[in-house]
Amino acid sequence: MTRTLFAAFLAAGAVATVLATDSLPPVRQASPPQNAVSRAKNYLIGGQITIVPQTLFPFRSPYTGPNSLIAPARQATVWTDTYTFFLGWRPSQGVEVYVDPELARGSGIGGATGLGGYTNGDVLRVPGFAIGALPETPYLARYFGRWTVSTGHGIADVQAGENQFGGKMPQDRLVVSAGKMSVTDIFDSNTYSNSTRTQFLNWGFINCAAYDYAADTRGYSDGISVEWVHPSWAIRLGSFEMPAVPNGPVLATRWDQDRGDQLEGDYSPQLVKGLDAATVRLLGYRNVAHMGSYREAIQEGKAKGTAPSITGAERDGADKYGFVLNVEQPLGDQGETGIFTRLGWNDGQTESFAYTECDDQVSLGAQFSGKRWRSPQDRIGVALLSDGLSAPHRDYLAAGGDGFLLGDGRLRYGREMILETYWQRQVTKEVSFALDYQLIGNPGYNQDRGPVSVITARVHYEF
Repeated sequence: MTRTLFAAFLAAGAVATVLATDSLPPVRQASPPQNAVSRAKNYLIGGQITIVPQTLFPFRSPYTGPNSLIAPARQATVWTDTYTFFLGWRPSQGVEVYVDPELARGSGIGGATGLGGYTNGDVLRVPGFAIGALPETPYLARYFGRWTVSTGHGIADVQAGENQFGGKMPQDRLVVSAGKMSVTDIFDSNTYSNSTRTQFLNWGFINCAAYDYAADTRGYSDGISVEWVHPSWAIRLGSFEMPAVPNGPVLATRWDQDRGDQLEGDYSPQLVKGLDAATVRLLGYRNVAHMGSYREAIQEGKAKGTAPSITGAERDGADKYGFVLNVEQPLGDQGETGIFTRLGWNDGQTESFAYTECDDQVSLGAQFSGKRWRSPQDRIGVALLSDGLSAPHRDYLAAGGDGFLLGDGRLRYGREMILETYWQRQVTKEVSFALDYQLIGNPGYNQDRGPVSVITARVHYEF
């Protein structure tokens, strides 16, 4: 599979080169910053460590099921810690290769189940992770190539960062990426709500919860994407492998029957006079995999006189589709203060399979720069989220069915409502510390349970 992806990558790059022969202007290397990530102009070495302890407080829980968020008798604290190296090599202008070794350890509150909008984006998305469902050993999170070709005029400055060389880049460009990566490295990005390690922690804020993007348990997939980027707009197309089972650690290799396709366009209109241009992204996706229908599972359960089971209704070639509208508007401080919103929806007929159990979402939030209180590197964020389930999905859970994250044994449906706010202090150039609070109403879309309060302290180190 990997060989096929890299062959596609090289072929696409060759085509792009033919189409844009001699169009790539000479690139002047920027002076490397005093940061290990850009020590050599053709090599990139960086890394990060993030430690996230979370405390869950007791909440109302008159009953529980196999996938309920477990209410502790008294406050309970668990934590995760992740370690990543970002290694890059640029053998020639426009060609880059990246490898990211990673280690993820720890566990999430309540065993990482029972919520649509889970509280820690760094926890592995598998219910049994707290008891060792996956080994806590190093693995390769990413290994991919990127080919960039100019398609017009203009040069932009780019800062060095995770899987990104610093220096100059064509403003008009064609970018082909292939290999193992995260779909959200490319799609559904947002300046103010995109990184669990430096911004909001909840799954429903770092990405759209209704975007059931292709990924294994750790959040990565094999695939290929093509981006056509201009200064005021961009178009992205990508196809990635689905997991073999819901939220499973192994990816399916039958590309014709198990893949996730997405198409995203973004545009930068002037929405408010006197402010910088906004960014408006519209994404559509379609997953094809060995998935089950909620309605068929309910019917089979009734016929047998048992609780429905989605596994009994799975079939090859089942599909699921959805859309995400993602908007950000800078308000000042060179774009470091701004607001954002995401609106997401999927058809909700076929089982949630890869990210989380959610069929529609509305979120709204803001980030404030510390420049306003003379701490320019500090950030404060506050956001609200409402996520919901389709009628077939809620009926399935109410009848006693289980998903890969949800299953209280019964359900008195209500939309899951989430408030999150954080304050992040930049202690040194490399180290930041954050305090975060999340309040969740109707956890797991169940009015009989909650509300849930979670307090988080986060330490992040990067070099």
